[in-house]
Parts: sequence; structure tokens; C-alpha cells
Amino acid sequence: MEMTTSSAVPRSGDSDSERLTALLERAATGRDGQAWSDLWTELYHNGSLDVADPLVLPTLADVSENGDAGEAASALHLAGALLVQADQRHETRNLRHAYASEVARLLTSANRWRQSAPDRNDYCHLVEAILNLEGEISWAEDLFWGLVSGEYEFECPDPDGCASLWVMIGERGHFSAAEDDALPGDTGTLPLRPAGPGALDGLGRRLHDLAVADGHPEVAHALTYAFGEATCPECGRRFPVAEQIAAASL
Repeated sequence: MEMTTSSAVPRSGDSDSERLTALLERAATGRDGQAWSDLWTELYHNGSLDVADPLVLPTLADVSENGDAGEAASALHLAGALLVQADQRHETRNLRHAYASEVARLLTSANRWRQSAPDRNDYCHLVEAILNLEGEISWAEDLFWGLVSGEYEFECPDPDGCASLWVMIGERGHFSAAEDDALPGDTGTLPLRPAGPGALDGLGRRLHDLAVADGHPEVAHALTYAFGEATCPECGRRFPVAEQIAAASL
């Protein structure tokens, strides 16, 4: 695969840039799965992902368009995470605008792969990447992490404070719990209140309708709970699950 180069920013010749370029070339071949793990490590600095090399986003856009489903998903996941991190860093906050054409290409690819993803979890990660690429919310990773893992951990929103609580959405059932190993009906568990599909609005309605249209009814069903209500088993306070997902991500 031929790598593109941004003409707006010159490439650095130092060893860090050379090492990153070599990693991007390995990932772009589609034959080196370890390259993706190494890329994440290479781009992780001072507690967050950082994009300093002008080859990164153009190369990830190339891979998303020309790679197979697995390689494209890896490129889209990394690109979305990089952009979300850049949004939160003063020195790279304009990254979306500087690479608007690459972001548009990545989004087009993500939506194309989303529609053909047969696996539930792969589908969730692609939708997560779409939300990260769009940049409208900063908590897409936390939302979909819970949908894939089947649980969320929160602090109770009661101002007086309670112990941590868990919201289960998956094979173990749909309930809130005071213990992470609880089962439905155990002491200290309460059933969740899903939102009716017709009552969903905003992001919840959009994601639910996408999942239905894309042939993922299990994801659509789980989303009604993620955008529904839970009750703290300790104090009885009811709260919107999605609001706590967003709050916890901050």
C-alpha cells in the first residue's frame, strides 16, 4: 500500500519519526497484527495519545479504505481515539480541522464497514469509532465498553454519596447491583427500566435506529437499557444510565 504524505507539514528526520514511520508501514501492509499494538504504545505519551507526525492520520485513512475488515477496524479505532485525545489537548485541539479531508475519509470508511459488520462486538467498536471521529461526544468509548463487557461501574449520583454500584446490561441480565458478582434477584439488586424505543431521542434514538437498520437487534435492545434508568440499591435513587456514563468519563 502506498502511503500518503501531508504537504502542509514537513516530516521530521529524527529517530522518533523514523520509528513511527516504520510502524505505520508495518501496519499498512496488513500482515503484521503486532504493529497495531506497537503503534498504540508509540503514540502514548504523558498519559494520553498524541499525534505529532503528519503521516499518521493520512495512513490510517488509507488503511481504512484499502485494508481488510480487521485492519480497517484497527485503523478506525486508533484514529478515533487520537482525535478524541487531541480535542482535550490545547496544543492539538485543531487537529480535526487541520486534517478535515482525512477525517471525512475515515468517517466514510467507518460507515461502510459498519453496515457489513456481522459480529456484535465488532459492530459496537465501529459505531464507537464513528462517534469519536464525529467528535460530538467524548464518552463513546465508555458507552460501548459497557455494551461489550455487559457492565458499567459508577458512583451513586446521590449528593450524600453511596458505595460504588454496577449496572448490568448483558447475558447476566439487566439490573443494578451493589456487588459486581451479583446475579438477578440477589439481595442488593434492582431491575433496570429500559427506555421504550419510541421514547428515545437524540443520541439514543440515533444509535438504536442504526442498530436496527444494520441488523443488530441485540445491540438495539441493549441501548434501550443504556439510555434507560437504573436505581441505586443502597439509597433507592433513580438516575438515567447514560448521564452517569457521561459523568463517569469526565
